[in-house]
Amino acid sequence: MNSTRRAFLGTTLGVAAATGLGAVPASAVGAGHHRRIPPSGIGMHLYTMRTALATDFRGTLERLAEIGYATVGVSGRHGNSASAIRRMLDGARLGAVLEHVGYDIVRGAGLPQALEDIRTLGGKWIVVPSLPGSLHSPAGYREVAKEFNKAGLAARESGLKLLYHNHGSDHEVVDGVSLYDILLTETDPELVGFELDLYWAAKGGACAPGELFVRHPRRFPALHVKDMAPNGDFADVGSGVLDFPAMFDTARRGGVRQWLVEHDSPADPFASALASYRYLARLRY
Repeated sequence: MNSTRRAFLGTTLGVAAATGLGAVPASAVGAGHHRRIPPSGIGMHLYTMRTALATDFRGTLERLAEIGYATVGVSGRHGNSASAIRRMLDGARLGAVLEHVGYDIVRGAGLPQALEDIRTLGGKWIVVPSLPGSLHSPAGYREVAKEFNKAGLAARESGLKLLYHNHGSDHEVVDGVSLYDILLTETDPELVGFELDLYWAAKGGACAPGELFVRHPRRFPALHVKDMAPNGDFADVGSGVLDFPAMFDTARRGGVRQWLVEHDSPADPFASALASYRYLARLRY
C-alpha cells in the first residue's frame, strides 16, 4: 500500500472511530438529514448468498424479498439457466438489475449470448467483476479500456450498458499512474460505467468514494455497499467504520441508482442480509 492510500485509509478509520459511526443506531445516522435511499434501490448482490443459493435458489430469493430487498445483482447461477432464474425472480417479486460476466467472455465470442441472457434476466447492466492479473499494468489497463469501449458499444446496441466492478488492486498506482484512473479517463462515458465497490474503493483508493462521484459524474449507476470492520475485515453494512452518509451525499451526482449490499464472507448470510437491509432502509443522509 503506498503512502497516499495508507494515509487515506488511516484517516477514514480514525474519523469513523472518533465519531463512533459503527456503534450508532441506524435510525440516528445522518440525523438532521432527510434524503433516503429509495426502496426500489436497495438490492442484494447474490455473491453474499452463494452458500444458501447452492442448496435452495428459489427459497433464498423469497427470503430476501421477505426482508424487503427489491433487486438483486446476479453472480453465479448455480446450475440454473437465465430463464429459470427469471421465473424464480418473478415469483419472488424481485428484479435483477445486472449480472457479473467474466472478462474473457465480454471481450470474446460469448458476448452476444451474455447480453441476451441479461435481457432475459431483466437486467440493465453487464458487469465485468475483475481483470486477469496479466493485465495489471498501465499498458494492460489501456488495452482493457479499448476492449471495454468495443464491448460497451455492443451492449448499447442491445439496450444495455457495460460496467466494471473494482477490487483493491485496481486502485494501485503503477509506474506513477493510477490504474483505475486509466479506466475512468480512457473509456467512453456513453458506453462504459462502473459498479463501485465502496469497501475496496475506501481501502485501496487515493480519494474518498464520494469524491469520485463529483470528479466523474453519472459514471456510477450501481454500488456494492460493503462495510469494513475496525481491523479491515468485511462487516455487515452499518456495523463497521465506513462513513456511508458522507459517501452517499454526492451519490446523485455520481448517477447512483442501485445500492447493492455485499458481504464477502458472512457467518450467517441471512442475518447479515437482514442487518444490512435495516441499516440502509433507515439511513438518512
